[in-house]
Amino acid sequence: MAGRIRDEDIALVRERTRIDEVVSAYVTLRNAGGGNFKGLCPFHDEKSPSFNVTPARGMYHCFGCQAGGDVIRFMMEIEGLGFTETVERLAEKAGIVLRYEEGGAMTRPSGGPQRARLVAVNAAAADFYREQLLTPDAMTARRFLDERGFDKDAADTFGVGFAPRGGEDLVKHLRQKSFTDKELVASGVAGEGRGLYDRFRGRLIWPIRDTSGDTLGFGARRLFDDDRIEAKYLNTPETTLYKKSHVLYGIDLARREIARESQAVIVEGYTDVMACHLSGIKTAVATCGTAFGDDHARVIRRLLQDHDEFRGEVVFTFDGDAAGQKAALRAFQGDQIFAGQTYVAIEPHGLDPCDLRLQKDEAAVRDLVASRTPLYRFVLANVVDRYDLDRADGRVDALREGAKLVSSIRDRSKVDAFARELAGMIGISADEARQEVRRAANRGQPQQNGRERQGTTAAPAPSPEPTTPQFAFPSPSDPRLMIERELLKLVLQRPDLVPGIPERVEVDDFTHPAYQSLWAGVRQAWPPSAESTRWINAVGDALQGPVREMLSALAVEPLRAGKEPTEGYARLHDVKLRELTAQRRVEDLKSRLQRTNPATDPDGYSRMFTELAALEQHRRELREQSVAVE
Repeated sequence: MAGRIRDEDIALVRERTRIDEVVSAYVTLRNAGGGNFKGLCPFHDEKSPSFNVTPARGMYHCFGCQAGGDVIRFMMEIEGLGFTETVERLAEKAGIVLRYEEGGAMTRPSGGPQRARLVAVNAAAADFYREQLLTPDAMTARRFLDERGFDKDAADTFGVGFAPRGGEDLVKHLRQKSFTDKELVASGVAGEGRGLYDRFRGRLIWPIRDTSGDTLGFGARRLFDDDRIEAKYLNTPETTLYKKSHVLYGIDLARREIARESQAVIVEGYTDVMACHLSGIKTAVATCGTAFGDDHARVIRRLLQDHDEFRGEVVFTFDGDAAGQKAALRAFQGDQIFAGQTYVAIEPHGLDPCDLRLQKDEAAVRDLVASRTPLYRFVLANVVDRYDLDRADGRVDALREGAKLVSSIRDRSKVDAFARELAGMIGISADEARQEVRRAANRGQPQQNGRERQGTTAAPAPSPEPTTPQFAFPSPSDPRLMIERELLKLVLQRPDLVPGIPERVEVDDFTHPAYQSLWAGVRQAWPPSAESTRWINAVGDALQGPVREMLSALAVEPLRAGKEPTEGYARLHDVKLRELTAQRRVEDLKSRLQRTNPATDPDGYSRMFTELAALEQHRRELREQSVAVE
């Protein structure tokens, strides 16, 4: 029976392992002040970060799903490992030699190979493949890279290698390094028949790593016509390490840039990732032998900090052919996983990033991503373009198909915008498009009492258009408006904490009409009276219409601070509100910039580019102020 790890060694692992460094390999953490960090919880889907890490105490806790514990518990939960295997993995990274009970023998628990051993197998295999790329037998592989514009430095950066054609070269090499046959098979580098054989033979090899840089598996490209396996690309089979629905090629190189740039570019192949990174698009990643799915999206969301306050962008690159359009439709169906905007970038002549870099230059790759189109617009246009809009029946069919697509949107807040976009494409009124979208939604609903309709019935009457008053009250729990609401409460309840705020915060810093009107009243009534009631009444006198009814609610609603607010708390909301405004203006300017052709309007493009640089600097300064206040 295997020995138990000594308690003092377990304590040493906890002591020497910084929890924030471990967690940051899976979660993008931002400074939350006081030595604490926050991010999106990796254990459940959320749009606002509630996952907290406290390095001083070596603990994490999510206030959304209540998951929490120390660094060992985190690794057990995130990787699905047992306690002993987790401690061994952390000890290996920290350089700690573990001792076991029962005489202190360095025994390993019985059973299947542990993760650390499988990672070691893959690391040794990756080293072997890289060395083989330099041998005479790998000339075809080197020619393949050279013809696509990748030199030795590029191959080294991405760890590209070559699998010899012999069939057992890697197996023999790894056996000499004391890896067992069981470990070779479990890691996926070897197959098992009459004996062990190399999984990949005569192929160009790319290592596929996780965010922490551990090699989980490999992708292999066919090079020789006599290769008995016809598939152009092979991947490591599903193992305890390698799960194709979770892994993204290039994520180890892109993770920090994705977090810093708030952008992820999803391409279709290994060479496309290489071409993008070498062209300056260092946020590029690719799926490995499968379509982009929900699990991939969760990885990207965590790196993007993709939630309602700070939204990133996801750019998909597809071929312009039918397969590419089908891929775009799949991506559109998963679009609502992201809080931020999703785009599609398609080269007019059907070139992928690798071919584009080779046939043109690296600037063309950058321009491809910069010229991205909103994904929903691309998909709707593809649906509409199937029909002859010069014919009445063609317009009717296009409307029905487009409305069916729009009605499938899970995020109801986007439906109206998509319906208006559809109306513009077909050349009909927005009301007509909205009515058809509602009919499509009703047709998709199950019948009441489980009974089928009999005979011919009229289409369900369209629901009346919502008659939203100018100052419809926003929900107190709307996360997108939380900062706006809290700042208004602070100004009304504790104006002494925000001196001079009307000179810093504009009406346009608020996004909801009711909040905009209320802030206009605050500015008109400023400066505040020392007597609270008189101050509230002065603001009320400056307001008109239904927005006055909201004033009393904000004047008495408890502050989210949960305790006596401080100047720092008020200042934080002041700065964050202006930071969000700057972020919106950056996004708007980026949108204008991407719609501007630098060749036909160089002055306008240059002017907007300069303005964008200044706005980005302003946003960064506000962000630094926010972090300092926190």
